[in-house]
Amino acid sequence: MIAWTGRKTVEGVAYAADILFLGFLAFKELFSPARSGRGEASRIIVRQILFTGVDALPVVGALALMLGLIVIIQAGLALPQVGAGEFLAHIVVAALVRELGPLLTAFIVVWRSGTAMCTELGNMRVGQEIDAIEAMGISVVRFLVMPRMVGVIVALTCLTVYFDLVAIIGGFLVAKVTLTIPFLVYLEDIGRALSVTDVLITVVKSALFGLVIAVICCHHGLSVVGAVTEVPQQNARAMLNTVAACLVLDILVSVGFYVR
Repeated sequence: MIAWTGRKTVEGVAYAADILFLGFLAFKELFSPARSGRGEASRIIVRQILFTGVDALPVVGALALMLGLIVIIQAGLALPQVGAGEFLAHIVVAALVRELGPLLTAFIVVWRSGTAMCTELGNMRVGQEIDAIEAMGISVVRFLVMPRMVGVIVALTCLTVYFDLVAIIGGFLVAKVTLTIPFLVYLEDIGRALSVTDVLITVVKSALFGLVIAVICCHHGLSVVGAVTEVPQQNARAMLNTVAACLVLDILVSVGFYVR
């Protein structure tokens, strides 16, 4: 038991070090003064933003609308029963903006774009395309990892803002059938409950989630050795590790900024 625990600990530390090192190399390439390959990297970034962000708008919008509807109806009906109807906006901000918005948006990106990135890079490794890129002297991190990282960070941040807006406004408009709160009064309460800190922390969470998703999924895609059967295995590991990392980051950021 002790040997198993020690082995797993060493493997976990080595895995975390590999992820951090790949992220460091990607950021280093992002701010590198070298001009070669910038055009192609920019095209990959744009394609990644379109796939991760624009193509996911319907899914994110539908989930945000349903979740906002559920939270607003439940809170709007339950709070007045205990004499706390004026706290509806605070519940909405705490539940949707601070926590569920960034987390659920990140999960959608993991299941859509994260798995796609891991599968794409894994198939490129199996097809020896990555070996060909390295043989031509092209940096894999600069050409494959860094553009995906930037694209996912930008797309996830924008998707989170979109999720929050749809959940707060769209959810209330649909829930208005069962609630008696005027829409303008609701918006004023949201404005008072929502602070600049909430917005900044939401953006920080989204950027961190995007960074983690891109780096971990790219790492697992590049970790495929040669067999086609390894691609789905690495895909499953990437999803599990990414979701776990996002949850840990969410806890750390929330505790660091909100617990006093």
